[in-house]
Amino acid sequence: MTVVVRRVGPEAAAEVLAVVREAFGARPPLDPPADALGEDEASIARMLSVRGGLVATLDGVPVGCAILDVGPDGIVLRRFGVTPAAQGQGVATDLVEAAVEAATGRSAVRVVAREELPETVGFWERHGFVVTGRSSPYVELALWLGTTFDTPDADTMRRLGERVGTSLVAGDLVVLTGELGAGKTTFTQGLGEGMQVRGGVTSPTFVIARVHPSLVEGPDLVHVDAYRLGGLDELDDLDLDTSLDSAVTVVEWGAGLAEGLAEARLEVVIERTVGDAPAEGELDPRRVSLRWVIGK
Repeated sequence: MTVVVRRVGPEAAAEVLAVVREAFGARPPLDPPADALGEDEASIARMLSVRGGLVATLDGVPVGCAILDVGPDGIVLRRFGVTPAAQGQGVATDLVEAAVEAATGRSAVRVVAREELPETVGFWERHGFVVTGRSSPYVELALWLGTTFDTPDADTMRRLGERVGTSLVAGDLVVLTGELGAGKTTFTQGLGEGMQVRGGVTSPTFVIARVHPSLVEGPDLVHVDAYRLGGLDELDDLDLDTSLDSAVTVVEWGAGLAEGLAEARLEVVIERTVGDAPAEGELDPRRVSLRWVIGK
């Protein structure tokens, strides 16, 4: 049997709701009842419109799901469940791994479990989550994530960008900071591969901005070089053929300038891990720090 986990949005509300009802309906009666049992297709679609969710299929049949929500310092998993017939097949573990990928750059993945279900609490603890709080009948758990990555070469930088690209949704803003030659464009190339957009990503220095349309009905990638922009007003004059609300916008040299483009942003800072440039023929490693910021 083959488990496949895919990222979904509001369009998958019906199949997510079906899994939620089957998974949560099979659990022992709780007092108060689980909020999940009161969901309908419209409420699930609203939840999925924030950052989407995950659907796990077993041989093509939806058997597991999780909705991704945003917390102050991480991603919160909501409506995490696996249908009874699919339990014991590794579906839940695959969902956790996909959720960690989706939380790249954030400090934690968080969940809330019921204290009446010790096996559920134990599942999260076996996957590295630790209890951070209790408010009967709820148990709060978190898995702490790294936000700093060493990238010894361009391929590693590109793969990190690809991982980040798979976690982004329409309306996201990425602000890249780093000296000339730090690897900002290489990171963005990987990001474009993760998003599956058209066209090879190159430095936008001479055109200020490029739009790379999605090849998979996802968000477009808007790649901006803010080095020669006098302010955000000039971005409006670029006559981009896509809306920033429906695209992922990546701004090189954007610190102190691009923050007003969105309510939240991923700040990517790329630095050399050594003070001086390497000698000829030696590697030039970088350290990449990722930080999600809400507000200005």
